[in-house]
Amino acid sequence: MSSQAAPPPPLTPPATPLVAVESRIAAAAALAGRGADAVTLIAISKTQDAAAIRPLLEQGHRVFGENRVQEAQGKWPALRREFDDVSVHLVGQLQSNKADDAVALFDCIHSVDRPSLVSALGKAMSNAGRAVPCFVQVNIGAEEQKGGCAIVDVPDLLRLAAEAGVPVAGLMCLPPQGQEPAPFFALLAKLASQHGLAALSMGMSSDFEVAVQLGATHVRVGTALFGSRDS
Repeated sequence: MSSQAAPPPPLTPPATPLVAVESRIAAAAALAGRGADAVTLIAISKTQDAAAIRPLLEQGHRVFGENRVQEAQGKWPALRREFDDVSVHLVGQLQSNKADDAVALFDCIHSVDRPSLVSALGKAMSNAGRAVPCFVQVNIGAEEQKGGCAIVDVPDLLRLAAEAGVPVAGLMCLPPQGQEPAPFFALLAKLASQHGLAALSMGMSSDFEVAVQLGATHVRVGTALFGSRDS
């Protein structure tokens, strides 16, 4: 009686980019003695159209980040009619004259960096009757070409935000390119602790695991989820 070889086991489908990134966050959090649920993954969907965003939505992801008010206005209202529990964060620079639009559209703003913007956001939130959590962006590497307030100006900006009724959840930074990010992440964490702020928005596709190990509560990941793209 001839015997037939057993059929090969079914192939395990490769992990989606979302699952792969979530697994890396969980592993980095575990190394730091943290739970993965302490870290919010913001999928940076700038320059991505609705067709590119939809697969992540269909996999259950609900937190996304955009760089520009006008671009977000063009795609998120329609997507939100279908996925009404989405949270959209503004992670790019914000002009003061766009404050009303930003408050109406976004669920969190990560780039508060100057008194004039604090004032504009305070008025916009008051007019809209909507308090949008914000992060103060810190120019952690003191780079002239980069947005963010100077480290020495953080206390004054936090005071102005409190006076204007702008809720500040934490601090945000972009470390200098080409340098080891860990010291800059550690410095931001120290600043946040000094001011009693619990949230840290830091870490992108190239360095989010380091950020998670140093206390990031929000990581902003685009390329690792969507692939390479134009800025």
